[in-house]
Amino acid sequence: MFYIGNHTTSSRGYAAMGRQMIKNGGNTFAFFTRNPRGGKAKKTDPEDIRKYLEIAQENHFGKIVAHAPYTLNACAASEELRTFARETMADDLKRMELIPGNYYNFHPGSHVGQGAENGIRLIAQLLNEVLTEEQSTVVLLETMAGKGSEMGRSFRELRAIMDLVEQKDKIGVCLDTCHVWDAGYDIAAHPDEVLEEFDQVIGLKCLKAVHLNDSMNERGSHKDRHAKIGEGKIGLEALVRLIRHPALCGIPFILETPNDDEGWKQEISLLRKEYGE
Repeated sequence: MFYIGNHTTSSRGYAAMGRQMIKNGGNTFAFFTRNPRGGKAKKTDPEDIRKYLEIAQENHFGKIVAHAPYTLNACAASEELRTFARETMADDLKRMELIPGNYYNFHPGSHVGQGAENGIRLIAQLLNEVLTEEQSTVVLLETMAGKGSEMGRSFRELRAIMDLVEQKDKIGVCLDTCHVWDAGYDIAAHPDEVLEEFDQVIGLKCLKAVHLNDSMNERGSHKDRHAKIGEGKIGLEALVRLIRHPALCGIPFILETPNDDEGWKQEISLLRKEYGE
């Protein structure tokens, strides 16, 4: 089955997000666990969660992808910021168990001058402090464009983090098409080769979700500026090859394109048609 949806706002509540996604033509979605710039999470409503789980089951939703706030930096130089990251992720993962069996995605962070080796160590250390054997949520490291001291700019960097994580069955990867393109991977001309490299370095079994975005930038720009599907440098044809790729069958594709619900509805309809549904 083709699972496609967009990044929406959690202020609507789970049931409202699910209903909006049905209107958009989707059967999965992503959402921020709290304000993307940080702050306290909204209080959970058991009735809202009950309604959402009912909607998801009736409409055959795939796994949904929660997103940590952008301010979470697991490898910050400041101990105070690392404490914020640890406490925020631990709280988010506890809340995720109310909708069990889904994904929690986060940007690995920026080492801010400490060096990539220290960044890798600190990210893995935080994950080892918060991941538990009992949790049903799988935490996803996101592939990044490589701005400044940003971590996760290569498959090998993500692999190095994952190698140090103890709860290996609780960790995976979310591949962002704009980010990997901006990082230098040629998913437009050579998608098979990129996925083969991912498989050799990390393993395709660890690829749990895709952020499906076009890019405003030339390949290797390290800038991270998303474009609407088919309106960027990657192009519609290349993105369609990815959603049709047998190695990616059954995983959620999340649109983070610069759109509103009407725009996402049009993109989802286009991609469903191109997929063959």
